[in-house]
Amino acid sequence: MILSAGLTPAWQQVLVFDRFRPGEVNRAAAVRWCAQGKVINAGIAAHHLGGASLTLAPLGGPAAEAIDGELRALGVPRRWIPTQAHTRVCTTILDRASGTMTELVEDGRPLTDQELEMYRQCYREEIARAKAVIVMGSLPTGTPPSFYRDLLEQTSCPAVLDFRGNGLLGVLDLEPMAVKPNREELGRTVGRDLSDDHDLVAAMRSLNDRGARWVAITQGSGPVWLSSRTELYRLTPPKVARVVNPIGCGDAMSAGIAHASCQGMPIVDAVRYGVAASADNLGDLLTCRLDPKRIASWCEQVEVQRVE
Repeated sequence: MILSAGLTPAWQQVLVFDRFRPGEVNRAAAVRWCAQGKVINAGIAAHHLGGASLTLAPLGGPAAEAIDGELRALGVPRRWIPTQAHTRVCTTILDRASGTMTELVEDGRPLTDQELEMYRQCYREEIARAKAVIVMGSLPTGTPPSFYRDLLEQTSCPAVLDFRGNGLLGVLDLEPMAVKPNREELGRTVGRDLSDDHDLVAAMRSLNDRGARWVAITQGSGPVWLSSRTELYRLTPPKVARVVNPIGCGDAMSAGIAHASCQGMPIVDAVRYGVAASADNLGDLLTCRLDPKRIASWCEQVEVQRVE
């Protein structure tokens, strides 16, 4: 079973415009509501990739029923921690004319000490039967920065991590299998600009030196960099002719890495599979509705280069 764990799910409004003009009245060409947030995206992706999975997240307020209903309809296994705080509502603006995306993101609302402890208890129960775990997303306002460490100290299976900052730096000594911030997030984590590739690799290796076995860095449609203490790779994603919605690509990649690792793939091949899953996500307005057959085709188009 792949466990997708995180504290900041979202109920997402996706607005599509033929042309979006800031500061003016804009009428949407299409509107969709859907369950999102990194933890839910990865859980949906893991389910579509096949095999057992479980999404573990807190839910509360009016959005809870809608989110649960959508995952039920998709057949996604889930376990919710009921909360007093309402689950956040976020908005995505897609501009067809420019091909740009704008996200309006609400921070996760505070959880009580009792709710956080309930989450820890449920995580302990579920991680005991997991073959891999994906821990991802920002922490709600007021949550102790060490919260993810509390979870990972209970974890013996391979872990894919997608969060940043001191929270990430504070768990690297636990030697997670892979950490996957994007380039901007890595820069914020290490506190310096990473516009130069040499600086990027140095920052990645600093995470390896702290304990991360592999560091995978995404940068939009650009190459994915992958490092260990002794190896360095650059993976070039396939060209996607029609990009519908880039939201959730990183989450699809995290789920792909975890899934491929559970299938026994070496880490470089697992990241290649994750890159292919990310490409597959681009073609659908709704996030992480992945197709393993399409991913197999995308995988053949991912170029992998070992960098000396």
